Amino acid sequence: MTSPEIVGILEPQADPLPHGRPEAPTPERGLWGSLGLALSAALLILVIALAMLVIVVPKIAGATPMTVLTSSMEPGLPPGTLIIVKPIDPNRLQFGDVATYQIESGKPGVITHRVVAITLLANGERGFIFQGDNNSAQDAPVKSIQIQGKLWYSIPLLGWVNNAVNGANRSWVTPLAAGGLFAYFAYTVLSAVSDARKKRRARAAAQSAV
Repeated sequence: MTSPEIVGILEPQADPLPHGRPEAPTPERGLWGSLGLALSAALLILVIALAMLVIVVPKIAGATPMTVLTSSMEPGLPPGTLIIVKPIDPNRLQFGDVATYQIESGKPGVITHRVVAITLLANGERGFIFQGDNNSAQDAPVKSIQIQGKLWYSIPLLGWVNNAVNGANRSWVTPLAAGGLFAYFAYTVLSAVSDARKKRRARAAAQSAV
């Protein structure tokens, strides 16, 4: 018996993907999703921390947030700095303290400068001499009744934001910003969960097809 004549070799073809088999997500998609989730969480934590420092903590302590508008306290407190001023007994103010006082007693205008001298008035009360760190001249003498508080802490640049959402705007801008941030964070979390489920399904489908 003669062997059959071979006229060619047929290469085996790879099995096509089963119909409906999901495509596994690429590593890049998973990396970007994880990165987006981490950034969203970090941003949310930052906003919550700032809200605590700007709104919650001052309210609990009876302090007042104010915005530095001039360069008189540069470089330590440049324009746009948010300062938190906490009420203090004028008798406890010391040389070198940064404090806020009314320009005229009972009037809304205030100045935040450094105490450069403490005096004794004729009526036995303490008086104060203030001067801006960036000013060459001292302020007019200040009485104890004009003292509004002492600088507690400050946050650079946030004063401009405080001015933008101050007054009537605060009632809707702050909740709107917080709600939008929470919504974005929730969307990011749900997207990450959805991607994780797709990966599990793709792995399961790949294993079942073997």
